[in-house]
Amino acid sequence: MSEAIVNSSGNVFIDLGYSAEEAAILQMRADLMADLRRFIKTKKLTQAKAAKRLGISQSRVSDLTRGKWEKFSLEMLITLATRAGMHITLKKAA
Repeated sequence: MSEAIVNSSGNVFIDLGYSAEEAAILQMRADLMADLRRFIKTKKLTQAKAAKRLGISQSRVSDLTRGKWEKFSLEMLITLATRAGMHITLKKAA
């Protein structure tokens, strides 16, 4: 049995069947979570130190590092990224 190869749309969430609106938000959330996990790893922060720096509980840092994206709104991820010193901008394409 051979599997067909399907080209990606460039957004895995669209490929999974989400609407364009949902996919855009999910992609932004996934990207911000990845950036925050990379920040914690690069700075070699313990969960306790990351929690203090981001102004959240250690259990929330655990959720973040484990990729539990359903527990974080886009707004909260933007807030955390800003607290981490990231400059967040929203760009749109026509």
